[in-house]
Amino acid sequence: MATLYESIENEKISSLVFPKSDVLSKNEAIIQRISELKLALSFGNLDYFKIKIYFEDNQSKKVVEAKVCGVTNKRVILTHGIGIPINRIYRTFKFYT
Repeated sequence: MATLYESIENEKISSLVFPKSDVLSKNEAIIQRISELKLALSFGNLDYFKIKIYFEDNQSKKVVEAKVCGVTNKRVILTHGIGIPINRIYRTFKFYT
């Protein structure tokens, strides 16, 4: 059965609570996530593509469509300086607008 992700607006992310644990347990998946985030940053900086980011807070799994403006060691920075902890992200997906 497919996992459902609740769609959330970019502006509401700052009010979410994020646990410190990682949502991924396999090293290969963690490496893939970092690769996807670097690619998402390139798309955001070059062409203003929005990216779907699948993540989980302390309540449920969520998805947001946003432009990635930065990636630090611990967070993904979206427009307006909103951040999501990297360890709470499952994956990203580029789509065309």
